[in-house]
Amino acid sequence: MEPWVRVLLLVAFLFPALVECRVRHYKFNVVTRNTTRLCSSKPIVTVNGRFPGPTLYAREDDNVLIKVVNHVKYNVTIHWHGIRQLRTGWHDGPAYITQCPIQPGQTYTYNFTITGQRGTLLWHAHILWLRATIHGGIVILPKRGVPYPFPKPEKEIVVILGEWWKSDTEAVINQAMQSGLAPNVSDAHTINGHPGPLSPCSSKQGGLKLQVESGKKYMLRIINAALNEELFFKVAGHNLTVVEVDATYTKPFTTDTLLITPGQTTNAILTADRRAGQYLIAASPFMDSPITVDNATATATVHYSGTLSTSATTLTKPPPQNATSIANKFINSLRSLNSKKYPAQVPLKMDHNLLFTVGLGVNPCSTCVNGSRVVAAINNVSFVMPTYSLLQAHYFNKSGVFTTDFPGNPPISFNYSGNPPGTSPANMNTMNGTRLYRLNYNATVQLVLQDTGIIAPENHPVHLHGFNFFQVGRGLGNFSPKNDSKKFNLRDPVERNTIGVPSGGWVAIRFRADNPGVWFLHCHLEVHTTWGLKMAFVVDNGKGPNESLIPPPSDLPTC
Repeated sequence: MEPWVRVLLLVAFLFPALVECRVRHYKFNVVTRNTTRLCSSKPIVTVNGRFPGPTLYAREDDNVLIKVVNHVKYNVTIHWHGIRQLRTGWHDGPAYITQCPIQPGQTYTYNFTITGQRGTLLWHAHILWLRATIHGGIVILPKRGVPYPFPKPEKEIVVILGEWWKSDTEAVINQAMQSGLAPNVSDAHTINGHPGPLSPCSSKQGGLKLQVESGKKYMLRIINAALNEELFFKVAGHNLTVVEVDATYTKPFTTDTLLITPGQTTNAILTADRRAGQYLIAASPFMDSPITVDNATATATVHYSGTLSTSATTLTKPPPQNATSIANKFINSLRSLNSKKYPAQVPLKMDHNLLFTVGLGVNPCSTCVNGSRVVAAINNVSFVMPTYSLLQAHYFNKSGVFTTDFPGNPPISFNYSGNPPGTSPANMNTMNGTRLYRLNYNATVQLVLQDTGIIAPENHPVHLHGFNFFQVGRGLGNFSPKNDSKKFNLRDPVERNTIGVPSGGWVAIRFRADNPGVWFLHCHLEVHTTWGLKMAFVVDNGKGPNESLIPPPSDLPTC
């Protein structure tokens, strides 16, 4: 036996806490199960028969392997939302972007290492509208022996916010695409899969009941897995201290209302500092535009120990649906921790200054109800999904799948925010294409995302795969490079992977393209993604193997 092996075995025997398993194995069986919610019984597609699906637990630096077995009639992929996938883009998950889908009866093992990340993220299906029921949490614990940069809570609870349709979601979107009209909104919101005790069709369990003891602190790992709606989150009579968003630590601040867009996560500390009793938890929609949404509130309860289940529940009034001031107050309070151990490494010198308009348009459609269909676009390009994986086409130099001429600025300048009304362009048509934007390895990018009011101004939670970014600026109206850039926060801006573009406004982000591959950028409102509000960056290899995409795995699905 080699001497170093003897030493390792001796260390493992004497100090077992120092040597831990670094490989986490999971198996995801994608199956159909019958369930009852909101007075309707229907089959839904799930992972391991659970809704929401299982929470993945790992530590920073762990290698995670998830074998996905597809037992349903649909093609399936799983996206590990927020995991950086350094050089492992084959395992990112968006269908036809980084992989061909897992077909019925097939399997694929996702294999990635969690590098430099700790906190709460989510996983979800990234094809069709299957995300409605195929989703779950990811909890990344710090390295063993590394504490949180805040007092350790008594307990940690994963809280997943979602939406529920009485009808099949695939039928909902298919009908909408055929008619050219907007799809039906959901029938309810959910907290951990249940609409809650105040719903007229509440489940027997009544929804999530968070048991607490007076004087103790609890960390809520809150995930918005809803398809199409940004959500407020409140606990009656309690404040919440925000300590992390999108798996990055923040400067702690206290608030009574959180705002979480689809794809975002927030870790918040709840201090049980009220008298014994039951207190309502509420999740309700935020939309400060005339777009129709499901306005039902999902509920759960905080239950103090020693309180009878028949005790009255202290209620909370959700914010108005268009409570822009409450949303802005929360967003503007977010700052990176920016400590010596967790610095905010904001790029200062830019290689690319991009302006992307995001919004809706109308294209001709001879078979649609009104002779036209609603579409969505970035820089007036409505993205056409390929039938072959973009990453494979990039890696193997396969021509004809995509072009790299995505415009870095709007092809036509106009009053983007549409204020005053009537100043939008007369032509509301969009171009179609599978067009990517090329970046050199390690290039720095400033991207301004500008909402447009062509049909109506609207919120857009935009997710960038493969990278974290810093929100350096945000405002209403049209972005002014001369004036707005002077107000950028380059010291401690919040670091995220999903950002909300304000209705009738803009947001500026910065990131470093230090991850080779093809990386999706899209609105995390599923209806907008379906309509074409998406594009992708292709990042070339750098110098040497540590800056290059790894070869594809042998079990990568084929198209």
